[in-house]
Amino acid sequence: MELMLTIGLVVMVIFLFLRTLAGTVIPGVAVPLSLVGTFGVMYLLGYSLNNLTLMALTISTGFVVDDAIVMIENIARYIEQGDRPLEAALKGSEQIGFTILSLTVSLIAVLIPLLFMGDIVGRLFREFAVTLSVTILISAVVSLTLTPMMCAHLLRHKPEHEQGWFYRQSEKVFQAIIAFYGRTLEVVLRHQPATLMVALATLGATFLLFEVISKGFFPVQDTGVILGISVAPQSIAFPSMAQRQQQLAAVILMDPAVDSLSSFIGVDGTNQTGNSGRIQINLKPVEERGISASDVIRRLQPQLAKVDGITLFMQPVQDLTVEDRVSRTQFQYSLEDPDSKELAVWAPRFIETLEKLPQLRDVASDQQNGGLETTVKIDRATSSRFGITPQLIDDTLYDAFGQRQISTMFTQLNQYRVVLEVKPELQKSPDSLSNLYIRSNAGGEVPLSAITHTEPGNAPLVINRQGQFPVVTASFNLGPGVSLGDAVDAVNKAKEELNMPVSVQGRFQGTAAAFQASLANEPILILAALITVYIVLGVLYESYIHPITILSTLPSAGVGAFLALLITHTDFSVIALIGIILLIGIVEKNAIMMIDFALEAQRTEDKPAREAIYQACLLRFRPIIMTTMAALLGGVPLALGSGTGAELRRPLGISIVGGLIFSQLLTLYTTPVVYLWFDRLAKRFQRSEVDLAELEMLEEV
Repeated sequence: MELMLTIGLVVMVIFLFLRTLAGTVIPGVAVPLSLVGTFGVMYLLGYSLNNLTLMALTISTGFVVDDAIVMIENIARYIEQGDRPLEAALKGSEQIGFTILSLTVSLIAVLIPLLFMGDIVGRLFREFAVTLSVTILISAVVSLTLTPMMCAHLLRHKPEHEQGWFYRQSEKVFQAIIAFYGRTLEVVLRHQPATLMVALATLGATFLLFEVISKGFFPVQDTGVILGISVAPQSIAFPSMAQRQQQLAAVILMDPAVDSLSSFIGVDGTNQTGNSGRIQINLKPVEERGISASDVIRRLQPQLAKVDGITLFMQPVQDLTVEDRVSRTQFQYSLEDPDSKELAVWAPRFIETLEKLPQLRDVASDQQNGGLETTVKIDRATSSRFGITPQLIDDTLYDAFGQRQISTMFTQLNQYRVVLEVKPELQKSPDSLSNLYIRSNAGGEVPLSAITHTEPGNAPLVINRQGQFPVVTASFNLGPGVSLGDAVDAVNKAKEELNMPVSVQGRFQGTAAAFQASLANEPILILAALITVYIVLGVLYESYIHPITILSTLPSAGVGAFLALLITHTDFSVIALIGIILLIGIVEKNAIMMIDFALEAQRTEDKPAREAIYQACLLRFRPIIMTTMAALLGGVPLALGSGTGAELRRPLGISIVGGLIFSQLLTLYTTPVVYLWFDRLAKRFQRSEVDLAELEMLEEV
């Protein structure tokens, strides 16, 4: 749905700017051709249509028409000047070909660091990067080949008397906007130092907002399924556990948002102990229930708390997750220690500290040391007088309570195993041990209580290990409005304040651990993208200076993206990071289109730098606005989308829309000023090199 809406919005933008059916069809053809070609490559690579590849295809819709828009706009300009369509197509494509090549290569270069991301995040987003790169590459081929051919056959100059009312009025509006931009640009060029200060201020604001913004990993999705982990007292019996689990199920089914549920208890591959269970809650469609899965959880918690003797921990099931274990709540922090006794002392203290933190909710621990045990102490002197050995006592206890298989009964159709044990009613209390008798070797039966006594105690239901060491895992959910970054900082601070022994080592697990790794890699990833783009642009332009001019547009995009995330109360997650990396490729397109034409005017027409960049800005204003609007509207369905998985795609759309709006308003004025400043700087270095060369020649003479 979002993909179709994006295609419709992009085609609408093309029509509003070109205002002809032929002009709309030509770049519009690039969309299905690019998508179909991408599907073919995805099939060859074994990729599927999933959340990540669909996200790449949706966002690429705004990119694939960019090259075609730039090509058709340049050809249409020559046709309006009086050239025949074929001549205009040849002349326009030759002039704009290098620009399209630069746009495509630079945008794909931005995605190269995503291909080499490490850890689980890199494996997840490799398909995203490959899918988007293939789409952009195919669109460039279409724009350089099919688009000029279609322009030569379909585009025609329309005389003024044939132009409709909408065409004439819209042209007046465009010309008025371009004239206004030209007047304001002249004012900016007269105040270049102040404009440079604004550009530097956006760079500082980018770093400041990066430190201030709340950071997360993946947005919490509403998949329509909630996983509940139930925990009862460690001494509970199976029938009691079943009864309380059914009480939880009855309360859950009373909620109007719940459609059905599945309940599991008993030890299996997921439940490690008999006092734990699972409930999978299936919700009604979000359009019918009207609230998110997280809101359903918050509504259920007070009602479930009224069920005595059992606690249910709930979390929404996620399509995209990096968890390697099932825990009661969403995030985990583990404590491990070679000494299990020392760990048993410090783990409860740590859990108690976490429960007091306002950033956390539903703190739980998998440490279960409260199981009941009865130790049978043998009076060896007395038992030896009766000729009873410890092995005989052990065999008797196993016969009574160990469910020993003693025989197999065969029939014509089946076979039945015979299991030896005492009656179930005699297994409910340790007092039943006094009813056991052991046959003495000296003759007769001796009560077990005559040669033993029992001592009640506690024992762990399960001992968890990690890397061969005993481990206790604390799990928690986030408090309302709290980001994962704030929670991680709070847990680390609590660990430090406890001053645990050095032997007790703590670390985050699962999603929280992946978040820490991604947080450390985010600056490196952005820096790698910038360096890659700089190298590619440096090779294309054979210059050290002009790539810096192009990259100077990026801080404004970062500020816009961060502000949009702050306004919408959205965490800076891995998905938002991908949006900012894509912004690097999108925003630099505007500067490339300006600088290409300015350099051509300087080199071929020998124009001064100020006049060249001024004319380039006015000449390329319309395609810049068109490509920006296409990319922006390609992100709007992601930012405003609903339905299953929309939460995962929303930060990408928000960051792209916010970054494009802010950067478009700013870079139209800052890029020409930065270009002129670097041009003067380059000439100063050239003069210095010439003076130095002349000085060396004089010294040789």
